[in-house]
Amino acid sequence: MKKFLFIIIFLTFNQHLAAELPYYLDFKLILNQSEAGKKAQNILKKKLDNGLASISKREKSLQDEEKKIISQKKIISAEEYKKKVTELRGKVGKLQKDRNNLLKDISTQRSKARNELLRNLNPIIKEYMIEKKIRYVMDKKSLILADEKLDITKDIIKILNSKLKEIKLN
Repeated sequence: MKKFLFIIIFLTFNQHLAAELPYYLDFKLILNQSEAGKKAQNILKKKLDNGLASISKREKSLQDEEKKIISQKKIISAEEYKKKVTELRGKVGKLQKDRNNLLKDISTQRSKARNELLRNLNPIIKEYMIEKKIRYVMDKKSLILADEKLDITKDIIKILNSKLKEIKLN
């Protein structure tokens, strides 16, 4: 009888310990590998590449204009030269402002996409925790070392992919 009671207590204690283990997931991997995350990243990368290509073309054009002004320095009057240099500086300033605005816009959209993904992820994680009787989930970056059996990232990505196909960026 004592052995039987000990086995029941041991099994109950073991189940209680399993429920207390902290499970973890890799938010960065979820952001980068989920369908919605990948699509958002591709859209933002394309927008950034196109914007930078456009700025690069304008920059080349301004460099050509600068060379032209320098070559005309001895031909045109000092007043005309100053006027052209001032115009060029204004164009360069606008170009720098446009580049900064592009980078800021991409950064803002990336942040919004991340927040949107995380907002959709929280209920999924809560539901998963209830279903699997998990009491604690933490981000992998906070861990030093853990058993891979406690990693729920792949399960969460599968659920997220079935529930969220894309993130609206605008």
